[in-house]
Parts: sequence; C-alpha cells; structure tokens
Amino acid sequence: MLRGPVPADDLFDVLRRPLAVASVVPSSRYLVRRIAQAATGGGARSVVELGPGTGVVTRGLLDGLPRDARLLALELEPDFVERLADERDPRLTVHGGDARDLQAVLAQHRMPAPEAIVSGIPFSTLGPVAGEQVLTAVWNALAPGGRFVAYQFRPHVDRYATPRFGEPQVVFEPRNVPPMSVYCWVKPRLQ
Repeated sequence: MLRGPVPADDLFDVLRRPLAVASVVPSSRYLVRRIAQAATGGGARSVVELGPGTGVVTRGLLDGLPRDARLLALELEPDFVERLADERDPRLTVHGGDARDLQAVLAQHRMPAPEAIVSGIPFSTLGPVAGEQVLTAVWNALAPGGRFVAYQFRPHVDRYATPRFGEPQVVFEPRNVPPMSVYCWVKPRLQ
C-alpha cells in the first residue's frame, strides 16, 4: 500500500532543480502503483532502481516488496543520494553512482542478479552512446527471466531496449503530470 501524499520537500526539490529529474512534479500514486506492480508482481526479491530521484517510486517499491527482499537505489545526484539515505528500511541500499557501472555496484554490495530493474532515467535526455551503455549494463546485470521496467514521457527507451529484450508490454498512465508510459520487458531465460 502506498504511504499517502507526496512530501512537500519532494515537490520543492523538483521545482528547485527541474533539470535533475525527469518531471517537474513527483510521480503520482497511480504511476507509482503501476511501476511497483510491474516490477514486484512476479515476486521479485532482488530489485534495482536506477535514477530514483526524490524517492517517491522507491517508497512504492518498498511497499510492494516482501520482508526478505533487497532494493538497491542507484542515483547520480548527490543531493538525492543524501535524501534517499534518510529512508530507514533495512531492505534498502542507496548508492551514489552511474547506472553504467551497475555490475560493479552490485558486486560491491554483494547483491545477486536483480530479478527486476526499474528505471526512472529519462532516456530522451541521454545521448545515443549513453543510452546504449545504460541498456547494456541493464541487460548484463538482469537475471534471466527478470523484468526491466522503465517509466517514460517519451518513447526513447524503446529504441535501446527492444533490440535486446524484444517487444515490451506498455501501459499508459494518464493520471500523472506529465502522463507517462510504463514499459516492461522480460529478459529471455537461458535455453
């Protein structure tokens, strides 16, 4: 269950630093619910969140994860890392760093291959090289049968993920500002 309204500090952070996040307002509870269901609906116990920003989705993921799960939040912005570190949940590990270094970060925290990777990174703002590098890191880290979930305003992530993962399931969430699409790919199991 989601924990209620967005804290005022989250909204002020987004308004103060709009270029550091993908949206000018925090994700709605409707969007967070869709993301959490896509990521944790398969019983995932090892989850990574790329670009958690102010932590609104992080809290929704924690609400949907079982007690024995682990969530690694990988954030580039130092101010957001500091804020996320204030979240007191033993299942959460916050790491300041780049999504392209995902394999090394997982090893550093002795975390198994994630069964779900959630991305709030706005792929429309990444150049083609960086977009490819992030998706290569996701592909290499994700467990076979694992889910890659990306919530996006624009469809740029599709260019990078579909050639590796195949066609996504896409759900549109209009009850968010701006409206977002939630993409979900499943990494094929080893044959």
